[in-house]
Amino acid sequence: MAAEISGKPPYFNIDPDRAQSALGAATTTASFEAIAQACKAGRSDLESRGLETTGARSLRRFSTWEITRYLIPVATGHFRRVLKNNPDLPQGLSETEGGAKWFTLDEVLRLRAHFGQEGSKAKEYLPYRPAGQPAKMVAVANFKGGVGKTSTAAHLAMSAALDGYRVLVVDLDSQGSMTSIFGGKVEDEWQTVFPLLARHYAGHQRIENQRRLDRGDPPVPLDDTLSDALEVHSNSLIQETHWPNIDLIGAQLNLYWAEFQIPVWRMSGRGWKLWDALTDTFEADGVLDRYDVIFIDTPPALGYLTINGLAAANILLVPLGASFLEFDSTGRFFDMLHATFGSIEEAENMAARALGQAELNFEWDAVRAVVTRFDGAQQAELAALMQAYLGNTLSPHRQDFTALIGQANEQVQGIYEADYRDFNRETYVRGRETFDATYAAFKQLLIGAWRRDELAAREAAE
Repeated sequence: MAAEISGKPPYFNIDPDRAQSALGAATTTASFEAIAQACKAGRSDLESRGLETTGARSLRRFSTWEITRYLIPVATGHFRRVLKNNPDLPQGLSETEGGAKWFTLDEVLRLRAHFGQEGSKAKEYLPYRPAGQPAKMVAVANFKGGVGKTSTAAHLAMSAALDGYRVLVVDLDSQGSMTSIFGGKVEDEWQTVFPLLARHYAGHQRIENQRRLDRGDPPVPLDDTLSDALEVHSNSLIQETHWPNIDLIGAQLNLYWAEFQIPVWRMSGRGWKLWDALTDTFEADGVLDRYDVIFIDTPPALGYLTINGLAAANILLVPLGASFLEFDSTGRFFDMLHATFGSIEEAENMAARALGQAELNFEWDAVRAVVTRFDGAQQAELAALMQAYLGNTLSPHRQDFTALIGQANEQVQGIYEADYRDFNRETYVRGRETFDATYAAFKQLLIGAWRRDELAAREAAE
């Protein structure tokens, strides 16, 4: 108070005795448990505010206005006539007598399927997915925290679901923020991707053991972890969420153990291609056929889990803010990607050339940096400079920060989960616009990549 009255900064004239008194007792290792338990209790309280009494999250209903404006490209009057002429279709619920009709997303998906079957062929009622092509995997990554990585991945997953795609979200971040957004419950690492990575390594060791037996050498026994992992199927890890067409493989703190275990496996089995673990396992388990798009949320570090996610991805999105520090950090992130994947290619290809085998070349359909939390009044000049240097690598769309984004984040939900009646209509429309534009830019990459694969497959078959 004295410092404020005298006009001096508050860090002048701090009394040592008062500081010592306010310091409290020293913190011990045991103190961390108490802090963690306090956070757990607080988290449960906060979660309960957005949950039903059953303990399960529920997705709100969507009004006729939303459906005809954002979800199904049909005039409102025609939409109502179709419902009237087809009483077997979902009719929605009115909260007041004669009021607007509201529909669950399940009902919206049924209505979209009807329009896709019976409606005009000139309109895109059903999302594009070429027959015979596997799901596209999309990694959202940057090793700088606070750039909107998880938020961007979550909203893209929700956008794709609203568009009619079947979506799987894979959380590789042991902080589990993506898991919380979708209401996932993960007890330990055996409900994460960890057993899939262990299973892939165990499969490699089985092959190596057979080679040893063929040479007359004794096999290396698999420990209990690897033996148990061989029995795990991806389907046993996939959780349903409160979104009817979004499923989840969640994460929790113990998943971080993989960062220590993977290098141990790598040292024991130097021929193990750890970067293929997710792709091979998902392909073997039919996951790439069951879903259309798989979003992978990576940790904010270039560790083994991130390498798995990036190597599995067909499309890589790198969120960053329009600031010097984030631009500089993102440049270093790409430099590390070059060094990491370049070193893997170099090591693998030395052996491949010696054996006359095909060389390893990592390839992505598209890599785009995306500016998030953009303030046009303050950051336009820097964003333009970043665009000039990065060219096509930087998406020309900037994801604006709006009041709706802040409010949605405070409620641990996505913008698309927010009821527009809780906001000013203009605020809601503006908040949706920036994320709808982000999704549109992504969807163009997705469709372009699928189309390229479709034409390549057709050409190969001729």
